Amino acid sequence: MSLSSILSADAIDSAIKDCQAPDSFSAKKFFQICGLTKKSPQDIKKVFGILDNDASGFIEEEELKFFLQRFCPGARVLTDKETKAFLSAADDDSDGMIGADEFQAMVLS
Repeated sequence: MSLSSILSADAIDSAIKDCQAPDSFSAKKFFQICGLTKKSPQDIKKVFGILDNDASGFIEEEELKFFLQRFCPGARVLTDKETKAFLSAADDDSDGMIGADEFQAMVLS
């Protein structure tokens, strides 16, 4: 399954273009632009599964660096500052990882 089977390619493209400059990424804004905030909880869980590259049930900091590339292979890598901000915004239990429920809560917040 690919992200473009859940989100429109145009919306993904717009979201990627919005955060091309280093340190311009905002997860909440990205989720809005790509249309993920309007998707069902089931679709959000599917997106989580795609982003969880190693299928561990969590998105770890190393996977977050390549978050944009999961949406578009030519996209940039998130900066350390962006990665840490994304992780701290979503990691409600402070275990250093984002679980499916935490991801869904962040997308829908």
